[in-house]
Amino acid sequence: MRTAFVGAMVGAWLLLFGLPAGAADKGTAEQAVAMVKKAADYLRKNGKDKAFAEFNNQKGQFVDRDLYIFTFLANGDGIERANGANNKLVGKNVLEMKDADGKYLIKSILEIGAGKAGQGWVDYKWPNPASGVIESKRTYVERVDDVVIGCGIYQ
Repeated sequence: MRTAFVGAMVGAWLLLFGLPAGAADKGTAEQAVAMVKKAADYLRKNGKDKAFAEFNNQKGQFVDRDLYIFTFLANGDGIERANGANNKLVGKNVLEMKDADGKYLIKSILEIGAGKAGQGWVDYKWPNPASGVIESKRTYVERVDDVVIGCGIYQ
């Protein structure tokens, strides 16, 4: 019983003093990359239709706290094929969408995803679906065949 009490006290201390506010609720860069890799595998095994449906499932395996998968085709048309946080964007051409600082974020995402390396990071400002507040966001994107898959972290 004493061990359980000490463990609870250490855990409470870490929550109160060891982590920035809300840090435990935010995904990490490593988790975002892992989610994109998992989504890539799912896409390869199941095809676009089934994968996009699962990526759009807001209670599915590709939504975790503030992490979610979104997709575009690498053809640059700017039509969002999946978005686990905001299904209202699915099927819409968002190519001209700008962030809070006026940066063309979708063009940047597609440039990285459709580029020679086919993967990389994009920085921009975006509303956090968990808080509704505009925050700095860093998104990892990776191309799988003709699909650009992304997942970002709020900083």
